[in-house]
Amino acid sequence: MAEVLIADDHPLFRDALQRAVIAAMPLATVHSADRVDALLSLIEQYPDAELLLLDLHMPGARGYSALVHVRSQYPSLPTIVVSGHEEAHVARRALAHGASAYIPKSTPGEDIISAIRCVLDGDVWLPQRLLGDGMALKPDEAEVAARIATLTPQQFRVMTMIAEGLLNKQIAYDLNVSEATVKAHMTAIMRKLGVNNRTQVALVAAHLAVDQDALPLIPDDE
Repeated sequence: MAEVLIADDHPLFRDALQRAVIAAMPLATVHSADRVDALLSLIEQYPDAELLLLDLHMPGARGYSALVHVRSQYPSLPTIVVSGHEEAHVARRALAHGASAYIPKSTPGEDIISAIRCVLDGDVWLPQRLLGDGMALKPDEAEVAARIATLTPQQFRVMTMIAEGLLNKQIAYDLNVSEATVKAHMTAIMRKLGVNNRTQVALVAAHLAVDQDALPLIPDDE
């Protein structure tokens, strides 16, 4: 029986995606997550899942960072990005980061079903209005994506929490680990990202934001 994963923090749209999945794959079992850390746990629980539908914006996701991480750690898992963004360049950046399809949230249900079937057949799908020439990533964005791709799942969790402004003691509490463990992850993250402090870690993550606005300064509790 096929396992399908849905990661979206909006219950109504998550239900709509589930209905589309069942219409496209009647025998599928659907598992849902509303945060990136819950999604990573789901992927570990169902490593042979056939498909992931991933929202760009939900707790623990900053722009394309979750997509980049999932594609690097689980390259055999086809990933469809769903988003409220309607812009062609946002969709094409998603494909450049490894998505197999891009579905704006305004897409009719029958088109979502078609997109799912298309990806399961090994093809790439975009809405007709967003079709056009492919988009190459800017060199700095591609470099950041390559560095983030080297993070382990736990290091990625810590990085996203840093980008959200959490202090080490808050991260340790949420992950049920010691502050010493968080600091060890911080050291590894900074080495892999080529930066020297937590503020720079957050700014690196900002390179994968959809709008690429700079993040506010993050308090340093090292």
